[in-house]
Amino acid sequence: MKTSRRDFLKSGLAVAATVSAGQFSRLLAADTPAAQPLLIAVRDGSRTAMLERALAELGGIGKFVRPGQTVLIKPNIGWDVPPERAGNTHPEVVGRLVALCREAGAKSVSVFDHTCDQWQRCYATSGIGPAVTAAGGVMVNGDDRAMYRRVDIPRGVKLREAEVHSLVLDSDVYFNVPVLKHHSGSSMTAAMKNLMGVVWDRRFYHSNDLHQCIADFATFKAPTLNILDAYHPMVRNGPRGRSETDVVELRSLLASADMVALDTAAARMLGQDPAAIRHIPLAAELKVGTMDLDAVEIRRIKLA
Repeated sequence: MKTSRRDFLKSGLAVAATVSAGQFSRLLAADTPAAQPLLIAVRDGSRTAMLERALAELGGIGKFVRPGQTVLIKPNIGWDVPPERAGNTHPEVVGRLVALCREAGAKSVSVFDHTCDQWQRCYATSGIGPAVTAAGGVMVNGDDRAMYRRVDIPRGVKLREAEVHSLVLDSDVYFNVPVLKHHSGSSMTAAMKNLMGVVWDRRFYHSNDLHQCIADFATFKAPTLNILDAYHPMVRNGPRGRSETDVVELRSLLASADMVALDTAAARMLGQDPAAIRHIPLAAELKVGTMDLDAVEIRRIKLA
């Protein structure tokens, strides 16, 4: 059985056990007016309803996608596991975002990941492949090295160059749509960690300070928007998970253009200290974004 939301919040993983009540309420409490919110935190709705509300709060999909533009959506599709396991972004989130982009007049909407398991199986078993196709998008092979181009990472400390998928380099709009989960190597997968899936040589990261490389790549090209699927995050045995018992239902979604702010909030949702997840403070030092949620305009929405 899945861990219940109540049991999770009562457990040692609960956010309340690691952050003050004031910090937690600022993230997920009732809505507070903000002229230009940088972080949208939606909870207690369906996946698609939370996605649509987050985009509406940011000005609507038309703020990000104009007619005739090419769009890339980069979910987490790394694992050959079904949606219930929460190893990948949920297909409902990805499929609905594809449909919204098409409705906004996008010329094309492409979706890919450089998967860990065999890519065709990942695309099928995750449910993302069928959802994207049904919504009018195109699944692209992330395992074809010919699609990658070498680029410099001028602000990188350890990662100074990388082979990056051409869709990242060439698309007009770039949505980063990770799933929130525990990760045995990086402690957490969220916005910045998800971008490892656009780079060809992931082994370099693991042998040259994983956290520093994650932070380094975050300096290269910021996604247009980061949308975090935190509906039922995996809280242990990540990144692949072992069973549905590794999952807890939080029924939440975060959206922000600031990867550091989003990942800071995401860490707190998992009951982790953001400062202890090294790529978060390292990215803040590299001026990718801010860890100071008191300096972030946060709009909080409870749908049900």
